[in-house]
Amino acid sequence: MLISDIEIEVIKKNIKNMHLSVLPPTGKVRISAPLSAKDQAIELFAITKIGWIKKQIEKFENQPRQSEREYVSGESHYLWGRRYRMEIKHTKTANNVEIKANKLILTVRENSTQQQREKVMNEWYRAEIKAKLPALFEKWEEIIGVKADTVKVKNMLTRWGTCNVKDKRVWINLQLAKKPIECLEYVVVHELVHLLEKNHTSVFVEYMDKFLPNWWVIKDQLNSFIMDRYLEE
Repeated sequence: MLISDIEIEVIKKNIKNMHLSVLPPTGKVRISAPLSAKDQAIELFAITKIGWIKKQIEKFENQPRQSEREYVSGESHYLWGRRYRMEIKHTKTANNVEIKANKLILTVRENSTQQQREKVMNEWYRAEIKAKLPALFEKWEEIIGVKADTVKVKNMLTRWGTCNVKDKRVWINLQLAKKPIECLEYVVVHELVHLLEKNHTSVFVEYMDKFLPNWWVIKDQLNSFIMDRYLEE
């Protein structure tokens, strides 16, 4: 459901009254409604609460995020949910990132700036996530019975993924490379299901329950993570 350009997830349950939630960490809006509730009544309920919803979303957009990375030795960085200690090495040739045991070794020029080091890391994360996506999309497109025409990766501050249903274009958040792999898989499934059902309706929930029965657990885990504060493309 879309109200004032705000996407609202609607879930129908065996309850008596409607409940409105704006959820961390991104300010996602959800309405839980009785099974008997009409779409028109749910829409009217959302419209009456739109001022409050916007205020809550604004709070989430302005909330503290992961402290700014300095990209120095000893700093913690993550890949697929595992924490590594960064070790900086210097080179006069090509930049490089590699994992050795519990260390993430970032090799850069000695006079490199923080922004340059961040760019090297983001390029590495982009390569890591792009290496995982083809197999995941191939698997789930076959299971769900849909096909995304375009899949792209970019940094996003408030969403883990988005889907342009008309163009069949899916965007995946670069930061998912830092989270457990099941979180990436959940987002892939979530965005592909939008090609069957555009909005977060009860039909959408039924599809998610069918294709990925434990999706609520993964979703809650993903939404518990803090997004990075400073990002460079």
